[in-house]
Amino acid sequence: MMEGEMLTIEVPASSANLGPGFDSIGLALNLYLKLEITHSETWTVVPLTSNLTDFPTDESHFIFQIAMKTAKAYGKVLPTCTMEISSEIPLARGLGSSAAAIVAGIELADALCELKLSKQDKFGLASAYEGHPDNAGASLYGGLVIGVMMENYTDAVVLHDLDFEVVAAIPQEELLTKESRKVLPSHLKFHEAVKAGAVGNVLVAALANGQFELAGKMMQSDLYHQPYRKELIPYLADLEEKAKKYGAFGVALSGAGPSVLCFTRSGYSADLMRKLKEDMPLLDFKSLRVDHGGSTVVMSNGNKKAMS
Repeated sequence: MMEGEMLTIEVPASSANLGPGFDSIGLALNLYLKLEITHSETWTVVPLTSNLTDFPTDESHFIFQIAMKTAKAYGKVLPTCTMEISSEIPLARGLGSSAAAIVAGIELADALCELKLSKQDKFGLASAYEGHPDNAGASLYGGLVIGVMMENYTDAVVLHDLDFEVVAAIPQEELLTKESRKVLPSHLKFHEAVKAGAVGNVLVAALANGQFELAGKMMQSDLYHQPYRKELIPYLADLEEKAKKYGAFGVALSGAGPSVLCFTRSGYSADLMRKLKEDMPLLDFKSLRVDHGGSTVVMSNGNKKAMS
């Protein structure tokens, strides 16, 4: 990147699991992390939104660290730059803020170091950094991502033909993923694991086929994590009851929580959100759409950088 040029990176939020899709299903949502990168002699971070002011403003910033790590993996050195950063994604609320930052760091390294990484390359890196492919895949690809990460490969199927909307219920309180994972069992009995896997399989097929009531039933039938995390989300049962009463076809924890997603057919999210706000004023509600573009990289001349 030459002096005077600007690189703009946008990465969508994501929700993982959707009930039984534990650590394997991610949905991209239209809240965005945005970076504007310019050439400079020193590492500088300029936070433009209040939720980012507590983070480092030098090269120790998480996004710079991911970018440096990625560049080093390909034998490159990340050039110094200034990063103006803003985010619509609530932190530690189960909406993929860390995965979005990871994808942003990889995109930054790819652009500044001209690594020419493919989407598959980026997906493998992001999944490895994040520890699982769901949030990272959704932020990178957009749409609904069903991913798997094995010891020697990471793959995903991406669905973009999705005709539903989402109302996110976001509490004031944060919940770190590592804390939410502490309540999960260390193992499942074989027959329970088989049943849990079947529920997840039907969820994906139902969403892909537009059988939304069945998809909602599978969200509620999750055996992997929601039964254990309910103790951490005291409003989940009440929200589930009210959302379904007002027309939601499904309700699921967003990632590890504490946010909860209420799924509705297209065109009904605004009405659902209004009714839920009236009944549960202590929660912040957002009417969201599925993001289908995934991460984008744009140069200062307005031409979108080629993305593999």
